[in-house]
Amino acid sequence: MKKFVIGLLALTYSLGNVARADEGMWLPFLIGRNYEDMKKNGLKLTQEQIYSINKSSLKDAVISFGGFCTGELISDKSLVLTNHHCGYDAIAAASTPEKNYLDNGFWAKNHGEEIPVPGLTATFMIRMEDVTATVLKELTPNMTAEQRAAKIKEVTDILVADATRATGTTYEAFVRDFFDGNEFYLFVKETYKDVRLVGTPPQSAGKFGGDTDNWMWPRHTADFSMFRIYAGADNKPAGFSESNTPLKPKHYLPISLKGVKENDYAMVMGFPGRTNRYLTSYGIEQAINLEQPKIVDIRAKKLEIMKKYMDKDVAVRLNYSSKYAQVANYWKYFIGQTAQLKANKVADKKRAIEAEFRKYTNGKAEYANVLEDIEAAFRATNDIIYIRTYQSEFVRQVDINALVFIYKAAVDAEMKGNAERAKQLKEVAAEQAKALFTERNMAIELETLEEVLKMYMRDVPKKQQMGITKSIGEDGLAAFMSRVKNNSIFVDEARYNAFMKNYDAKKMAQDPLFILIKNLDEAFQKAMSNPDVKSANEKLQRANRLFVKAVREMQPNKKFYPNANSTMRLTYGKVLPYTTNEGKKMDYLTDFDGVIAKEDPTNPEFFVDARMKEVWKNKDFGQYVDKKTGKLPVNFLTNNDITGGNSGSPCINAYGELIGTAFDGNWEAMSGDIAFEPQLQRTIVCDIRYVLWIVDKCYGADNLIKEMKLVK
Repeated sequence: MKKFVIGLLALTYSLGNVARADEGMWLPFLIGRNYEDMKKNGLKLTQEQIYSINKSSLKDAVISFGGFCTGELISDKSLVLTNHHCGYDAIAAASTPEKNYLDNGFWAKNHGEEIPVPGLTATFMIRMEDVTATVLKELTPNMTAEQRAAKIKEVTDILVADATRATGTTYEAFVRDFFDGNEFYLFVKETYKDVRLVGTPPQSAGKFGGDTDNWMWPRHTADFSMFRIYAGADNKPAGFSESNTPLKPKHYLPISLKGVKENDYAMVMGFPGRTNRYLTSYGIEQAINLEQPKIVDIRAKKLEIMKKYMDKDVAVRLNYSSKYAQVANYWKYFIGQTAQLKANKVADKKRAIEAEFRKYTNGKAEYANVLEDIEAAFRATNDIIYIRTYQSEFVRQVDINALVFIYKAAVDAEMKGNAERAKQLKEVAAEQAKALFTERNMAIELETLEEVLKMYMRDVPKKQQMGITKSIGEDGLAAFMSRVKNNSIFVDEARYNAFMKNYDAKKMAQDPLFILIKNLDEAFQKAMSNPDVKSANEKLQRANRLFVKAVREMQPNKKFYPNANSTMRLTYGKVLPYTTNEGKKMDYLTDFDGVIAKEDPTNPEFFVDARMKEVWKNKDFGQYVDKKTGKLPVNFLTNNDITGGNSGSPCINAYGELIGTAFDGNWEAMSGDIAFEPQLQRTIVCDIRYVLWIVDKCYGADNLIKEMKLVK
């Protein structure tokens, strides 16, 4: 697994009084609040079969895959199913031009052939607990934002220590706030660190449709890959060792071959990353007018540069495939979200909520000036949106810059006398440097640096710029880049290694690229610490908390769910088609005939692997055929509520059986992270029958099929 630092990626207020089966990312340990509704929609399981601390339950078969996706256990030997795009980095890292698993696929026929993936983890959720009362009793209304944050940390540190005190466990714990700081929950987890690649289809199947089809329906993508979790002799987490054996899981999912039909019950469990459904109209206006268009601009430039070099060299393509996919995914995401926020009139819907809020809070002193503070905060931060965006998209996400940024933090720690912190940061940086020089292309890194820096100098107000960017201007950029190429230790491996033999923090601080990153970071820090901006952000935090509190008070009979924050959630609904705003009806199921219809041998996004086409032509569908149509199913739709981080999540039927793995949402509802669109919003799922057909019929990995519990 590549070691590069990656930047941070990713509640509708219907005024009715019931929880809808489609909308909502519910916490599994509180699922009793929804259980009767789940049964009405077709669920056949008990609450304890879904979430239990003491007994095997569905939660024990669902993992946080690497901390960025979700996976599910599908055998008693801890075989993991997740998305192809979740395993993409591991697949690309294991590939070489001679053993090109990314392009050609890979299937381990025994445990000995499975490929270790350094750095990849699998995390199980052990238990969850509401600790709101414990935290809130220590807080007072007159606390400043800093005092409140300090007290919360003090209390939650004690809770975490108590939760992990038991000897002999490898548990970790953390506390997160929910409903914008109105509630607090404790989570106890266990992380396994020996995860190995077991199988992947060729990327022509796993990424079929590429960027063109991303976020689109109808879809025909085999977006899956397989891994395995290994444990030490005591079935506990252990670092990689040849003596480790497959983890014996508490629970794994049986697999249904019965297929899906319209209105079938479907639920998804996973670790959704982030939603912002309490965002007000003021935040939406800032996003669509300033932030999101700029993210799209920066990412478009990065993609253009990467693709130019990737098209020329297979080795470069393999090394940058995962990076390119990550950048491209959210490049298109923000294009779509901006478009659909406008098309679905989300700001107007939020204004209606705000009008209801004003009526409800009129005359209530606690809520005085809440919306005024929110509006003022966004107005005050409009001016720093670009410098904030470049800090994320450029300083921290361009790999060579990210490396220098870590060294800057190490030098800062040294200058402050924090030797231990400096040592830790230098160790991380050394790993980053190794990856940079072995897995990245310096021509790409330097061209990206120059071109995006040029954009920065044009976009960020001159009054906010500092040091090099302010002094040289665009006319001096070429000369500055020449100094970087000729003198910086970060652009040449031999130069870097020679310097590190006699490391000197003061000399590093004189490196031209170091000076640039230091200037960019200091400019950002100065902008963010501007008294007006700092005050606005503090008021916004308090105002958001009170806004959410009041919205919930306004509807005492409504079941509310919190925003996604990478904690385990469950969403339930049905297999359903939809109709677009233009009146176009979209079926809920696609089949392999659609793959053939899209095939284009001149376009890598629409290649069809010869082996798969041959098996399809022979109509060798076996037990994976759709009995109603006689065709091979590929993808289907549900109205489950998911977002980034849910990638790879199991889609489970009413009996707790796996029917597919979730991998995407649809274009028409890309505003859904901010406002759920019940008539439009759909989850795109890779049908488990398509997964197994590829594994079994196309590539003969029947050893994996034999591990699974198939329900016919």
